[in-house]
Amino acid sequence: MRSDKLARFALAAALVAGIVLAAVYREQFSGAALQAWMQNAGVVGPLLFMALYALATVLFLPGSVLTIAGGALFGPVWGILYSLTGATVGATLAFMVARYLASDWVARKAGGRLKQLIEGVEAESWRFIAFVRLVPLFPFNLLNYALGLTRIKLSPFIVTSYLCMLPGAIAFTYLGYAGREAAAGSEGSIHKGLLALSLLALTIFLPRLIRRIRRAPLLEVENLKQKLDAAEDVFILDVRPAQDFCGEQGHIPGAHNIPLEELPTRLAEIEVRKKRPIALVCRTDKRSSSAAQLLSAKGFSIISVTRGGMTDWNRNGFPVER
Repeated sequence: MRSDKLARFALAAALVAGIVLAAVYREQFSGAALQAWMQNAGVVGPLLFMALYALATVLFLPGSVLTIAGGALFGPVWGILYSLTGATVGATLAFMVARYLASDWVARKAGGRLKQLIEGVEAESWRFIAFVRLVPLFPFNLLNYALGLTRIKLSPFIVTSYLCMLPGAIAFTYLGYAGREAAAGSEGSIHKGLLALSLLALTIFLPRLIRRIRRAPLLEVENLKQKLDAAEDVFILDVRPAQDFCGEQGHIPGAHNIPLEELPTRLAEIEVRKKRPIALVCRTDKRSSSAAQLLSAKGFSIISVTRGGMTDWNRNGFPVER
């Protein structure tokens, strides 16, 4: 037991020291310096590049610099392969280090909203990983450590990360390749540069596309009222806190209340609705959208988010209970 604690302490100390050193010498971590060094590496260059990429990922150095350099050094095809492999190896190492150092402690100490957040991430598993990998707005290096603190399995983490980092790897690798071709004055360099910029633009608009794909269908309050009046089989799940459910806005007659924070642990209450329609309601529709993602990850298939929630329901003068 003592040896295990010592090993964890030594690993944590080495990791902190490495991150501090990387931060101190960050200014020297440039694409030009990397290319100058790698050009003298010979046949071991690709292996050295992937190892360096993995180390940089662990030490919080920017991966985009390496990916662009990979395109300039190895071209658009091999550059993508080497960058993607190095990034995945580094992400896996960070994931495993975090799990070894602190996952047990987090599992014991986490409570309240932090525990609910972790449970929500675990419920979505590979879907959450796919989302944060496809959307380049999330801090890649930090996420690797954060995901290691959850109980997400290693294999879906590796496979999903590798596949879903591909769009970003293609864009930045091709940017490095286009830059090299332009500097060399190659024919078609303008065309390649425009293609690189188009790929980058695609990654910028990707978050909006992914959010649209993940979003549950929106149900207007008027349509919900019509379904209820027609006695259609619609289960209304209100995910507001209990005090709001019985508060000023009231709730839709017949609605069932499970606060969003409690939903992961109370799914058994609505298990019978797994293949039947559920209309999610909150104050507007933000919490309902989060609930829809969680339910979808758990296999609930007919989910709709009530647009505007109780705010629009009351604005239309529809009946409420308190």
